[in-house]
Amino acid sequence: MMIARRIPAIAAAVAATLILAGCTAAARPDVVPAPTFAPRPAAQPVDPIAQYATDRLSTMSLRQKVLSMLMVHVPGESPAERVSSALDGVGGFILMGDNIPGSLGELKADTAALSSEAGLPVLVATDQEGGIVRRVPTDDAASALQLRSQAPDAAFEAFAQRGALLESVGVSVNFGIVADIASDSSSFIYERSFGATGADAGARVAEAVQGESMVLSTLKHFPGHGAAAGDSHSSIPTTSLSFADWAKTHAVPFEDGIEAGAPLVMFGHLKFTAVDDEPATFSTRWHEILRDDLGFDGIAITDDMGMLERSGVAEYSNQISNAVRAIEAGNTMLLYVGAVDTEGIVAAVTQAVDEGELDEALIDDAAGRLLELRRELSGETGRFVACLAECSALVG
Repeated sequence: MMIARRIPAIAAAVAATLILAGCTAAARPDVVPAPTFAPRPAAQPVDPIAQYATDRLSTMSLRQKVLSMLMVHVPGESPAERVSSALDGVGGFILMGDNIPGSLGELKADTAALSSEAGLPVLVATDQEGGIVRRVPTDDAASALQLRSQAPDAAFEAFAQRGALLESVGVSVNFGIVADIASDSSSFIYERSFGATGADAGARVAEAVQGESMVLSTLKHFPGHGAAAGDSHSSIPTTSLSFADWAKTHAVPFEDGIEAGAPLVMFGHLKFTAVDDEPATFSTRWHEILRDDLGFDGIAITDDMGMLERSGVAEYSNQISNAVRAIEAGNTMLLYVGAVDTEGIVAAVTQAVDEGELDEALIDDAAGRLLELRRELSGETGRFVACLAECSALVG
């Protein structure tokens, strides 16, 4: 009788144990629950441009990286015929007035000859602002001075014409959008500025960038030539303007141009002593402001480095040491309109890296950015992506 009375209690205990274990007394012991798996994370798409740049960078010597960061000028028509071995491997060429032949067809042939590798064309740049600063003489679109008094969208039309002209002759980079504001008509930059206030200039700068989208726009001269009296072609214009005042005024056109998609910003040889006692070209702080405060992720290029040598400041008279300082500050590309000692620059940069004065990671970052930009210009990526899509469709 005692055993009989305990059977219900034992059964109840067993049932409770099974329930706690996730089963029931009625569950079939031969049925195994289907296993559950976490969903596999979706494969991240490969960016073919970034992958190309990474792969290419891994094969480059330090010399090749440094040369790729230089944009130079070769005097005369048909410049490709006079590119010396010392310039072999530079990342870009700037066309000045002496490079322009008698016809647009000849100019197109000249620019095409500058690139020896179809999948990685060099950058071909020029100053095509319109008005008093233009290299291709057939450009009769409105200049910044004319656009000052017109509605902002007139800048879109003017630079759409300008960009189409440059694209047709093989120019890929336009140093043509002056983001400096200028209210003083005696300033050398006045005729080249879109407005006397940040809002006026900024609205037209943004329209100009969007208008010439077929080429790579450049905003110049960061952090703003209009804030400092003087001409940086022969001096180091200097101002004590505070950072707060700069941010409310001279920063605006650069912000607007960056938001509109400008892929290059040109640094001016300008000194804002309230921010940094170094000229902006040599200022790590101004590069941080451009990258971190204004959110720019493109190519930071110097104005002509020869201007520093001609400034009259003894500290800036050495081309070689200037190059090391400009790279150390964070410039992606260095521009030389006059003669340039490429071998001397490579040797000095190599020594600075070997001695720990210069972080090679800065050079890798700059060379990588330029590889991506140049690869995108080649059009190879578009064909690669189209092939991937076609193959996926066949597999599907």
